[in-house]
Amino acid sequence: MANDALPEALFSGEKTAWEAFVRRFGGLIVAAVRAVSQTSGDLEDLTQEVFVRLCKDNFRLLRTYDPTRAGLSTWLTIVARSTARDALRRRRAESVPLDAVPEAHLAVDAVEPVQKLKLPEALLSPRQREILAMLYDREMDVAEVAKALGIDAQTVRSAHHKAMVKLRAHFKADLN
Repeated sequence: MANDALPEALFSGEKTAWEAFVRRFGGLIVAAVRAVSQTSGDLEDLTQEVFVRLCKDNFRLLRTYDPTRAGLSTWLTIVARSTARDALRRRRAESVPLDAVPEAHLAVDAVEPVQKLKLPEALLSPRQREILAMLYDREMDVAEVAKALGIDAQTVRSAHHKAMVKLRAHFKADLN
């Protein structure tokens, strides 16, 4: 692993290749997680989550690494930090039971739009329109949308992000 190419032996599950990968990049991943973790107790659990995510589903995430887009160290740092942040967010969301929140804090006044937005037909792809409708009109979460469409949750997030970028650009142009 002298360069940023990952050896095929790693993807075929060879123990020595995985151990070499962990020896080479373990410290980097721990440092990236440490920058995000709130307590030293979180550090081990979050680091373990990163390694599990990297080798989950036959190294699916690790196989997406593209050396033409970023160095392996940079890519692993980004993956480690985002995995740690996501895990911490999930923990925070799970830590306060909804029943413990006073109902007055949850109440919001219903607001109906004055008029429905008219978007140019070619602005969004049919998939982007469908994903936005499921997320916002039907109030489904990303996992539900992914399951309903038979696609990966990351694909839903990506399509959502791209649609929002297009919408922001469209409405920003309208303001000018």
